[in-house]
Amino acid sequence: MKKILSLFLAAGISMATFAQEKSMPIGTKLPAEGYQTTNVFDGKIMHLPDVKTEKGLLVVFTCNTCPFVIRNIERTGQVLKYAHEKGLGVVFINSNEAQRNDADAVKSMIKFGKEHNYPNYLVDKKSALADIFGASHTPEVYLFNGAQALVYKGAMDDNPANPSEAKIMYLKNAIDNLLAGKAIDPAETKSVGCSIKRLN
Repeated sequence: MKKILSLFLAAGISMATFAQEKSMPIGTKLPAEGYQTTNVFDGKIMHLPDVKTEKGLLVVFTCNTCPFVIRNIERTGQVLKYAHEKGLGVVFINSNEAQRNDADAVKSMIKFGKEHNYPNYLVDKKSALADIFGASHTPEVYLFNGAQALVYKGAMDDNPANPSEAKIMYLKNAIDNLLAGKAIDPAETKSVGCSIKRLN
């Protein structure tokens, strides 16, 4: 079964891609300060700066069914726990507007998010935030410092297809360097995952 899934993941060229041509540059300020989105858990309107702490903010573009998201659920939980322990704000965003009446419906988001202890789970209407960020895949992460500047973007580690075999924890290292006041290198990695399902 693992072999079949691995082949599926490796062969999913239309699903998994490495291009990030429109992704925001490192150093960009946290965008969409005035953009409102809804947290599915309580229906309340949220703005990204509301979640940011003085130490920074981790933004995770994700969904409910992508094989890469599922395969990285344990890693995501580890990252969430670590970020919280270090005093960072964390926000999860679902931009799959083309699947809003299906796998990524609000009801499904509530169930999935609660199962995996997400602190919040935001509906990105018309994939507006994904467009502003230039996000193209799930999972895909963006790390901002306390001054709201982007300091890291891309993958959580160096083996999204098989996290148990990852050797370099890109995001954890970025968080450590951010909080230590050190340069983050690499500051950008290539995200690997399912394409965000935008409306045509």
